[in-house]
Amino acid sequence: MGKLILIAGPNSSGKSRYAESLVAQGPEKRYYIATMAAQNEENYARIAKHRAQRAGLGFETWELPDRVGDAPVAPDGVALVEDVSNLLANVLFERGGCGREVLTDLERLRKRCAVLLVVTISGLCDGEYEGETAAYIRELAWVNERLAAEADGVAVMQDGTAVWEKGAACEIF
Repeated sequence: MGKLILIAGPNSSGKSRYAESLVAQGPEKRYYIATMAAQNEENYARIAKHRAQRAGLGFETWELPDRVGDAPVAPDGVALVEDVSNLLANVLFERGGCGREVLTDLERLRKRCAVLLVVTISGLCDGEYEGETAAYIRELAWVNERLAAEADGVAVMQDGTAVWEKGAACEIF
């Protein structure tokens, strides 16, 4: 089973760019698994930004809004899932699934590659919302907690800097 590395932080904190830079230091077999199912112009702009960010880093990109465990990755490769919050939203709202499905799917992927880096949004507060949005935020926090507990390394972005709470960047490869 491959290593699991979790990169967490608020929106626009640099977590994706940081995760991409980590993967670029690893083996040549690099996979970027994009989970955003674009719904509006803001989504399309974010996708374009991420494509430009990773240009020239040697990623083979797979756009999978769910079932990331099916991604065709090599056993000695490194996969980056961008990101858990989108993956969970797709599973919950499009398929009527749950966070446990997301964890199981990520575990399947982890078993098939050398290193799995997952990016996720953290620090959301469900008290500001009601209904399905609050339920989604609680489910995301639950998924993030389980990923962090299982991870070999956890970095949280703070003011644009990765703070390693478990493991270290030098221990990934």
